[in-house]
Amino acid sequence: MIKSSNKKPAGSIDEYLSALPAETKATLEKLRQTIRKAAPTAEEAISYGMPAFKYHGTLVYFAAFKNHCSLFPGNAGLIISMKEELSTYHTSKGTIQFTNENPLPSKLVVKIVKARVSENVSKQKNKTGK
Repeated sequence: MIKSSNKKPAGSIDEYLSALPAETKATLEKLRQTIRKAAPTAEEAISYGMPAFKYHGTLVYFAAFKNHCSLFPGNAGLIISMKEELSTYHTSKGTIQFTNENPLPSKLVVKIVKARVSENVSKQKNKTGK
């Protein structure tokens, strides 16, 4: 994972993005804005050294690496259920990898985030019984 130049973990998403090369920063800023539109009341955070969005728990994380970027939806089942839509990306149990040249489409990001919002709200209702 790419860290800021002073090796200190970023304290905010803005700080995290400011340490990235321009093209990667632009790719992840677009991803950030798409997530924000899909979940406007979600809170931004840094968790495990990565940008994250939280709403009734963590929705998604994202990060930059040397040769790719990743979106971590926090649900392996979601990646499996979207196998066809994600077929042009490298996926594993918990991550969707993409590049600046082949970023995730906004429509797909919105679908992932909205699914995670729904999952988190449902979990919260089950915990509280409301």
